Amino acid sequence: MVRVKRGNVARKRRKKVLALASGYRGAHSVLFRVANQQVMKALRYSYIGRKQKKRIFRKIWITRINAASRLNGINYSQLIHRLKKSNIDINRKILSQIAILDSSTFKVLINN
Repeated sequence: MVRVKRGNVARKRRKKVLALASGYRGAHSVLFRVANQQVMKALRYSYIGRKQKKRIFRKIWITRINAASRLNGINYSQLIHRLKKSNIDINRKILSQIAILDSSTFKVLINN
């Protein structure tokens, strides 16, 4: 069997992993085996985090809309029902921005 020298390829792979692990504490940024485990774990968490971020922001928008609508004497679910009934298609992100930045426009939306 022919001997395979992987020096260049292996070094590149290890350098790439250690570069991703820079900033980790202790051996996690220095030793390849430990760094590799932490990088894989971090990449898993970042994948999950990208999915969770969407849920968290939607919750924040709904909470803001609910707070602003309660100040005007209506709760969130009734507001959404009224908006759908009067064919006003506006997403929650924009609705929360309107509630925070422009309360007069928000009142007009509520009264429809």
